[in-house]
Amino acid sequence: MMAGAPGDFGSYWQATLDALAAYPAAAQIEPIPLRTTAFATMYGVHLTSIGPYRIFAYLSIPTGKGPFPAIYYAPRYQSVMQPAPQGTASLQRSRYITLALAARGYRNADKPYAASFPGLLTEGIDSGGTYIFRGIAADCVRGLDFLLTRPELDPRRVVVAGNDMALITAALHPSATHAVATPELFHDTLARAAKTAAYPLEEINDYLRLYPERREAVGRTLSYFDLRAFAPRVRAATLIMAGAKGSALDARALSPVSDGLEGAVTVRESERSSYKDGLFAESWIAAQCGIGDVRSILPEAWAKAASP
Repeated sequence: MMAGAPGDFGSYWQATLDALAAYPAAAQIEPIPLRTTAFATMYGVHLTSIGPYRIFAYLSIPTGKGPFPAIYYAPRYQSVMQPAPQGTASLQRSRYITLALAARGYRNADKPYAASFPGLLTEGIDSGGTYIFRGIAADCVRGLDFLLTRPELDPRRVVVAGNDMALITAALHPSATHAVATPELFHDTLARAAKTAAYPLEEINDYLRLYPERREAVGRTLSYFDLRAFAPRVRAATLIMAGAKGSALDARALSPVSDGLEGAVTVRESERSSYKDGLFAESWIAAQCGIGDVRSILPEAWAKAASP
C-alpha cells in the first residue's frame, strides 16, 4: 500500500462493498424509442445502490447476435451523463454494449439529492463515512454489477472508461478487464489544490478557507480515494490519459499511479487535441476488444482526418 494511505483503507472499502451487497439492485429497465436506431436499442435503467439510493443508467445493446464487448462510462465530474460522451459517434453503439451511469445527485438520479457543481467535490468531505464519493464509488460498482448480468455481454471484453472513477471502479470490481482513465480529482489532491485556483480543485480551497480546522480530516478522507492506493488493486489492462507534458497531471506526475498498477499499462500524454487524444483512446479500446475496423465507428470528422 502506498505511503500515507490509511491503515484501514482495505476495511473501509470492504465495508462499503458489503453494505452495497446488502441491497438488491432491483433493476427497472424501460426502452427509450427516441434513442433507438436500426443498429442499437436504447434503454433507461434504474438501480438501487448503497443508502439505499436509486441511480440511473443509459444502456445500449447492438442489434444482432452477440456476445458483444462493452464500454461502461463511469460518471465524470459534470451534472449530466449522456448516453455516450459528447463527440462520440453514434455508430459506436453498433459494435459495443454501452452503459453510461448517472450516479447519485446527477441528472436522472437527482431525487432526493441534487448535486451542486461546484460543490459536489466537498460534499461530506470532513468524514470518510459521509463523503459523497463513497456513495458514488458504490454506484459505479453497482452499475458494473448490472452490466455483467446482460446475456449479450462478452465478459472477457469489459472496458470501464472515465476519470478517476473508472480506475477506482476497476480496483473495486475485478470483472473489469480494461480501463481508460483520465485522472483529474484524486491524485495528490490537497497538494495540487494548494497550487491552483482552477475548478474543480478550487472547491477544496474554498472549503478549507471556510473550515481551516478541518484540514486534517479532509486529508484523511481524501486518502481513501487517492489513486495511488487503488493502483495495486487494478488488474485490468489500463490506458492512462495523462495531461500535456509539463502539466500538473502529466505522465511524470502520474507515474506513482501508473507504476503501481498491477495489470498492463499504457500512458498517453495529451497532445492538447480532442481529435488526437480521442482517436488514440478509441483505437486502443478497439484493439483491446478485437475490433479491426475502428474507423467505421469513429466520428465522421475523425475518420476523415485519420484516413491516409
